[in-house]
Amino acid sequence: MSKVELSIQNVSQRQFKFRLEKHLLAVLRIVITIFKKTFGILVFLAAWEIASRTGAIDTIFIPPFTKVVVSFYDLIVSGELPYHAFISLKRALLGFFFGIVVAVPSGLLIGRIKIVEAFMDPVVQTFRQTSTLALMPVFLLLFGIGEPTKVIMIYWGVQWPILLNTISGTKNIDPLLIKAARSMGTSSLDIFRKVILPGTLPSIFTGIRLGGTSAILLLIAAEMVGASSGLGFLVFDLQIRYQIPKMFAVVISFSILGLILNYILVYLEQRFTRWKDE
Repeated sequence: MSKVELSIQNVSQRQFKFRLEKHLLAVLRIVITIFKKTFGILVFLAAWEIASRTGAIDTIFIPPFTKVVVSFYDLIVSGELPYHAFISLKRALLGFFFGIVVAVPSGLLIGRIKIVEAFMDPVVQTFRQTSTLALMPVFLLLFGIGEPTKVIMIYWGVQWPILLNTISGTKNIDPLLIKAARSMGTSSLDIFRKVILPGTLPSIFTGIRLGGTSAILLLIAAEMVGASSGLGFLVFDLQIRYQIPKMFAVVISFSILGLILNYILVYLEQRFTRWKDE
């Protein structure tokens, strides 16, 4: 083998080694980041397992975490958990969707038009103080115990954080930006599309993330009354049948759904508000 070929081979080996080290460092950074974010959860789960195994807590009411994991697996394999999770997601997403569709345009109107704000603010301040759970009997009387009641309950609770954050975001836009746009002859529609709406998006997404949390919480309450399916019903049913490990498994599934929804919304916020980092 000539010196030129040996030189090329050495360069190729160094490049391969450099790329391998780069990828390994990237993987290591990801692992460290995940560990940092989950360390608190891991400590809690370890404490739960140890306390259950050592008798520090009553395993009749709080079984070991490993038993909960086994029950979680059994519920998935049997198809029971996916079935009820699908129904719950359908209800939550419907209520969540209607909340966004109603609250975002309403918040933009109330935040930008003084007459609308003067008329609607007392109404908003009155109804937002009323607990959604306190209104459950009213919803049941008006809509019965079918699907509409559950979706409307979720919608009602979801809309308030989205609405209030949208109003706040609209009001907090720098007036100088709007004046600068008007001084350059920009139309009202373009000002709304290029200044007001982008400037309000961070607040809108904050409201949507809070609304997502409300959707999961209200879903549990809505499905515990007059429901024959869904995760809320399943928790209540398992508690009545005293299948505690499975009950905890379903409760954990609520947390997992909430985390997934939150990370999806964070990702969408980063995609739609990239200009914040520029």
